[in-house]
Parts: sequence; structure tokens; C-alpha cells
Amino acid sequence: MSKRLTLNADKRSAIASVFQNFWENEDNPIMKKYYEAKENYDVIREATKGLVENIVRQHQPQEDVETIRAMNNKYGDSGGQLYHDNCFYFKHEISKIDHDGNEYNADDEVHIDFSLEPSRHHRRFGYAYYRDELKSKGIEPDFMYKWADERRNPKYYETETQADEYLGFKSSNDVSNADAKHHHTWDNEFKLWVIGSKYCHSRNFKVNETEFQTLEMFRTAQENLVNAHENIFKYVDEKMKKLRLGLKSYKYFDQAKELADKLNVPLNESILNESSSMALSIYSPENLASLLEDKVEMTREEKIAYFRKQQNQAIN
Repeated sequence: MSKRLTLNADKRSAIASVFQNFWENEDNPIMKKYYEAKENYDVIREATKGLVENIVRQHQPQEDVETIRAMNNKYGDSGGQLYHDNCFYFKHEISKIDHDGNEYNADDEVHIDFSLEPSRHHRRFGYAYYRDELKSKGIEPDFMYKWADERRNPKYYETETQADEYLGFKSSNDVSNADAKHHHTWDNEFKLWVIGSKYCHSRNFKVNETEFQTLEMFRTAQENLVNAHENIFKYVDEKMKKLRLGLKSYKYFDQAKELADKLNVPLNESILNESSSMALSIYSPENLASLLEDKVEMTREEKIAYFRKQQNQAIN
């Protein structure tokens, strides 16, 4: 009879990581909503770019832009102001009722920003959009939620710096690669020459109700992606809190294994062995290629069976 494998803090942490990775990658409604929100944003963004260009050019025809550019060439800054911008404010006139019941005209406003850090969300949009990529680089994209109540935690600022440098929000030591950063690419991917200063809010373009509602869809798509990212963290974090409490009460690996089997989480003793070749086996070029091929999507049960098979092969 084999001796039962005893757990310690490091082994419990390794087991918890398996559960977390499973919950962050399984085919559940929370993850589906995130990817749907990202795809929806991409589609709406492309359509919105065309609408924004049409609206801006209706108010500021290209020939007027060229006239000011010619005046700049001749008279310098005295010839007028032009700015290459990806940030725009639009307004739509609406009717409101004051406290006395009197109707009056007012403006409803929407801010459209095509950069990676739209001002109303700051950098959370960038963390949300590149969530998977950040994780693949070993950078925690959920740090602003994970340590929301621990702002003095050095880990919060360390991870924030890593994420911001990777995305290009902050300068890094690799100056030669600055142009390749996502932030720089987004800033330059869509820009229009506008008449006026660099201050985005100083320009308000008037739109009709249909145009305004369409522009609002873009803002909503941005918000939905940020919210979907936060919901992933909440979903997994709630499960992990309960799991960690349970693992603390487990003395042996077979107890954790029984729990994993009940939840269909692929868990094997090999994850506790630092010299295990499980990861190399699962993610070998041949096996990884089979996962990435455009085949019919495996069911959840098939995915679990596949990873369990790879785990067993790694042990034998």
C-alpha cells in the first residue's frame, strides 16, 4: 500500500494554481461574455471610425484643413491651428424639464477616444483588451482588482509598472522598441487632422440623434469589455477564496484529488513534482499544434480527457 502524499503550503499553492487556470480557461458563460465583448468592440470600433471621419469632415471639410496648412507654411503659427487627433467630442441637442416644469434646450455629449486608454476608463481598458497577452507574459492583468484594498502593497505597484511598460503607457529601458508598443500603435492607427488646438474638449461636433446613438454604442462597447474583465476576476476570485479555505483543511493530496474529480478539474500528483515533465509533454510542439489547429471545437469533456491523457503520459 503506497504512502499517502502529505500536503504543505507550497503543494497547496500548486494545486490552487491548477484550479485557477482551469476556471480561467474553461468554457463558461463568464469567459464567453469576455470574448464576445472584445469581438463586439473590434467590430463596432471599425464602423465608428468611418462615422467619425464623415462627421468631422462635414464640419471641417478637407479643403479647409489644406487651406490652414498652406497658411501655416506661409505664416507659421499665425496661419491657424491644426492637430492630428484620435479624440473627439460630439453633442446632440435635447429637451429637458427644470424643477418648475419648464422645458429648455440642452446638449447631451459623448466622448469618443480611439486610444488604448480612453480617459473615462484610464488604463483599465488596455488591461482588459490585452488580458490574455499580459497573462502569457507572466504579468497579472487583474492587479487593480486583486489588490484593490492593498494600495500600499509593493506588489500592486510592481505589477502596474510591468503592465504599463509592456503596453507602452510608460517608457521602458528598451527605447529602440518604443514604436512597437501597443499604446503607440493604437495612438497612431486612426487619427484625423482637425482644426483647433490639441485640447480635445475644445472641439464639439454637432450630430443628429441617430449618429449620437451610434456613437454611444462605441462607448458602451468599451465599458462592456472593462466590465467583462472585472467579472472574470470576481468569478474566479470567489471560487478561489472558498477553495483555499478548503485546501487548508486538507492534509493529503488524495483529498484534493477527490475534490478535483468532482469538479472535473484535471489534477495529478505530477504538478507537485518540480522535475515533472508534464508541462513539456502537454505543450510540446506536436501536442500544442493539435490544440491550435482549426478543427471542430472539442467539448468540455473531450478537453478534460485530453489533458488527463497528457498528464498520465507525463508520469509514465
